Amino acid sequence: MMAALVVARREFAAYFATPVATVFIVIFLVLSGALTFTLGGFFARGQADLIPFFSFIPWLFLFLVPALTMRLWAEERRLGTIELLLTLPITAGQAVVGKFLAAWAFCAVALLLTFPIWITINLLGSPDNGVVLTGYLGCLLVAGAYLAVGAAISALTRNQVIAFVLAVSACFIFAAAGSPVVTEFLSNRFPILADIARGLSVSEHFGGFTRGVIAAKDFVFFASFIAFWLFLNAVILEHKKAD
Repeated sequence: MMAALVVARREFAAYFATPVATVFIVIFLVLSGALTFTLGGFFARGQADLIPFFSFIPWLFLFLVPALTMRLWAEERRLGTIELLLTLPITAGQAVVGKFLAAWAFCAVALLLTFPIWITINLLGSPDNGVVLTGYLGCLLVAGAYLAVGAAISALTRNQVIAFVLAVSACFIFAAAGSPVVTEFLSNRFPILADIARGLSVSEHFGGFTRGVIAAKDFVFFASFIAFWLFLNAVILEHKKAD
């Protein structure tokens, strides 16, 4: 675990050594604020909560997180530094976990910087801050799920654009799987597939957190989802190493 933390510290520092961190955070804060206060109808709702903010998060992360992960392994492969990394006294699994933790911590920083929205609702009313905290926890889990998917896909190619497009496509499938359009279509034709789609939907499991409910099944889903994609990432790296 110590080796993974060493990698995580190195990768986390690397984000702030380039304009990547500033660009990502600025875009995230601007879009989250704009969508919350305009399309989300924040003031028109007349309620002091962050439901408008949370409703857009899975879709914001759908594009922003793959932009973050597309370089994780694709750039290492393009520059040829992945061979050097894998010759160090660490396992592929430790390298995968380290890079994932760094990216996840970076997303946590971006979420923390949305605190002015939380301050706003407390100034306007008396929100249930417990619900707000569970909503933020759900946001962090959604980010983790997308990060795990994007990182695994990034390990497949040295082309960052291809990694981005594939990651967005894969994350979209898991985001939209539980939408009414998809589930109603499947329910009328393949009821079993409709249940499977709901079970694999990131948005479906995120919904409980936004209502202040931390259900065991939702937490287990995110934990197992992230673990599966991290395991797949390590398998891909081991395969590339063998080549």
